[in-house]
Amino acid sequence: MRIGIVKERHPGERRVAASSDTVKRYVGMGLEVRIETGAGTTAAVTDAAYEAAGASIVKTAREALADADVVLKVRKPSSDEIPLLKKGAVVIGLMEPYRDRALLEALAAQGVTAFSLEMVPRITRAQSMDVLSSQSNLAGYRAVLDAAAEFGRAFPMMMTAAGTVPPARCLVMGAGVAGLQAIATARRLGAVVSATDVRPAAKEQVESLGGTFVAVEDEEFKQAETAGGYAKEMSDAYKKKQAELIAETIKKQDIVITTALIPGRPAPVLVSEDMVKTMKPGSVIVDLAVEQGGNCPLSKPGEVVEAYGVKIVGHVNVPSRIAVDASALYAKNLLNFLTPLVDAESKSLKIDEGDEIIKASMIAKDGKVVSEAVLKLPLEAAPKAAAPKDAAPKAAATPKPKAAPKPKAAAKPKAAPKPKKADSGETKGSGADGSGSES
Repeated sequence: MRIGIVKERHPGERRVAASSDTVKRYVGMGLEVRIETGAGTTAAVTDAAYEAAGASIVKTAREALADADVVLKVRKPSSDEIPLLKKGAVVIGLMEPYRDRALLEALAAQGVTAFSLEMVPRITRAQSMDVLSSQSNLAGYRAVLDAAAEFGRAFPMMMTAAGTVPPARCLVMGAGVAGLQAIATARRLGAVVSATDVRPAAKEQVESLGGTFVAVEDEEFKQAETAGGYAKEMSDAYKKKQAELIAETIKKQDIVITTALIPGRPAPVLVSEDMVKTMKPGSVIVDLAVEQGGNCPLSKPGEVVEAYGVKIVGHVNVPSRIAVDASALYAKNLLNFLTPLVDAESKSLKIDEGDEIIKASMIAKDGKVVSEAVLKLPLEAAPKAAAPKDAAPKAAATPKPKAAPKPKAAAKPKAAPKPKKADSGETKGSGADGSGSES
């Protein structure tokens, strides 16, 4: 069985899907590994390191993918790469299942079986495959470093003969994987750290890292978590009190790091423009949700902007900014996902579709998209595909009014209005297509 790995071509992507260590493991399993030359350069993995681990280096992506039974990717295949995949191959990577359904449909039409690692369920057995945790952990760390780079002051308190430098004050909004790592990193740098989250259970985690938990801790808050660990919907009265508390807290901060993301939905607004106006000049906001609309409406993807004297950092693909470690962890996630799919005796794929992890992460099989989450998305290419079909009937209909009056005008006076009705019907059809494109 052959594994194919190519250089990532997504703009700004520096990670690679295999480390020299994981290549060695694949070869030890009796698998052949082909890697496009230069695939690991931006993640500090040389072709020589791959060859020493047992991989074959090929010159082009076509050579790496042509006969590959398994294709390991960081980002989903591009429209240029999809035709290079052989029918029946298994493709595993970060497929961004809530974006660009048309591309996922094209991937399915190629006849491959595709797995999206973002959709691996967060169960105990799948922890070693959890790419969201491994990459978010590094994103939280890097967010603090990016804030420090833009901040015009020091993080820790410093006492010198010339005077005392006060510590920076940092608020982390969202105490998930990224948020907790941001708290820990800001504390290591010497900042005074506080954090907020909608889940009561997060309080203990924040405090265990030396942070101060910010929330209106009334009776409603204490009951705000379900037995399954999810947050309950809060009352409007509570939301108002919490918003007022956060607004007052943000005024005092030097650094605000936002981490709130909701799969398949725009990121919630946590720091409004009015809140930004109240922050001290020279303060910094790092918006880790900028690619999904942003937790701050003023952030811009891929840019560091300034508004009301506050710098707002909107770097995209933050894990890729630490490509060496991000690649090493991601490659290990891939190894842990693929290993159970390989039959030890036959050295071939043996996919148990009844397995909970497989069912949750499989997005395409047998020429069609099978993921319910993807199927709920609008097919963006549909309006474009419909346009030529609409044009054809209209072109064919134009001769009808010219030909109809000759035979029908004398014999059947009522026949003349029919082409007009047909014309108006075409207009309505055009309108229907327009409304369809809006959806």
